[in-house]
Amino acid sequence: MADWSAAQYLKFEDERTRPARDLAAQVPVDFPRRVVDIGCGPGNSTELLVERWPDAQVSGFDTSLDMIEKARARLPNVSFDLADAATWQPAEPVNVIFANAVFQWLPTHPAVFLRLMGFLAPGGALAVQMPDNLLEPSHQAMRETAVEMPFADKLKSAARGPLPPVSFYYDLLSPLSGRLDIWHTAYNHPLADAEAIVEWVRSTGLKPFLDPLYADERKMFLDNYTAKVKQAYPRMANDKVLLRFPRIFIVAKRAG
Repeated sequence: MADWSAAQYLKFEDERTRPARDLAAQVPVDFPRRVVDIGCGPGNSTELLVERWPDAQVSGFDTSLDMIEKARARLPNVSFDLADAATWQPAEPVNVIFANAVFQWLPTHPAVFLRLMGFLAPGGALAVQMPDNLLEPSHQAMRETAVEMPFADKLKSAARGPLPPVSFYYDLLSPLSGRLDIWHTAYNHPLADAEAIVEWVRSTGLKPFLDPLYADERKMFLDNYTAKVKQAYPRMANDKVLLRFPRIFIVAKRAG
């Protein structure tokens, strides 16, 4: 895929940061020495970690150069690097490994979770949040639009796979955890209109559908997709639309 766009992502910074704030508040580590933000994006989630643990050595990494550049500008006193969560390995044990809206993109993330648990210091915690919204109209419409397009062959692998059930994550992580919390939260974001929903998903779920297309194909896809979104998200009494957004949260604390 083309590089992620920090500017597009930050169009809805307040809404995107809220799950990271909710996740950080539930991490049961009071005085960590080392905190790492995996998939730090433009630094909005990292900023929360610095605020919660001002005495910790906080760092972040991402696969996107644009995101890293924005994060460095935002938090010049924090170390940010280009790295891949699938292969990253810290030089020393870490007290908090934080990952907000990253691992839904990595099909092998269960195996990565096991690796990350091994990088924690005793009493350290792995904290993960992932969108769990593939059954929402916003994402169903992506897949429906893709198969209707004359260039459908280009989009056969655009949709990401569904996440495993909660029971899978519980069985995976409970043998390695002294404490394991897993929960879902469904956020309801009031947005201006259906076009705002399209703008929201352009930087995330919609991106793999748009990246392979030529400009005229992209316009055709977006026109058809937007029409479906308008039908699926009617106006509320105050003329806004509500984007329902379920997310799964996992906090696994290593015994010690």
